[in-house]
Amino acid sequence: MKKSITLLFALLLTLTANAQFEQGKVYSGASLTGLNLSYNGSEKFNIGLQAKAGYFWLDNVMLLGEVGYQHSAHTSDAFTVGAGGRYYMPQNGIFLGANCKLIHANGNYNDVMPGVEVGYAFFISRTVTIEPSIYYQQSIKSHSDFSTVGLRLGFGIYIDRD
Repeated sequence: MKKSITLLFALLLTLTANAQFEQGKVYSGASLTGLNLSYNGSEKFNIGLQAKAGYFWLDNVMLLGEVGYQHSAHTSDAFTVGAGGRYYMPQNGIFLGANCKLIHANGNYNDVMPGVEVGYAFFISRTVTIEPSIYYQQSIKSHSDFSTVGLRLGFGIYIDRD
């Protein structure tokens, strides 16, 4: 019994240990949004997929670029491109993010959506994370129909360039 408890404790320590978010590291990640875990003016099914790339230009501060695709049963599908940043709290892996996206949909609809998020980088290995987060995107054109609060589930890979 003591061996099992010791092994479980050691396993938990390795799973919660976080890597350093050091200057010069690069990031690659993907995330899934929607699945009716978000709220906006539509009550119909929606799902989104984002790909992200980042660079730590300072310790704990990452610049991000992203592209995405959003499918909605309420409106037409949309493509997104955006830029943003994250600040990581080195003690625990919690991150705060801000971004701004350009949305293009339906051939003639364009919108700018600034947003914020708070999440957690849960390291499953030295470089790979699972990143749940809560986000808010503010629509400039139509706040009541397209602004969104939701849950995002992502994964990331943190690569040391050396």
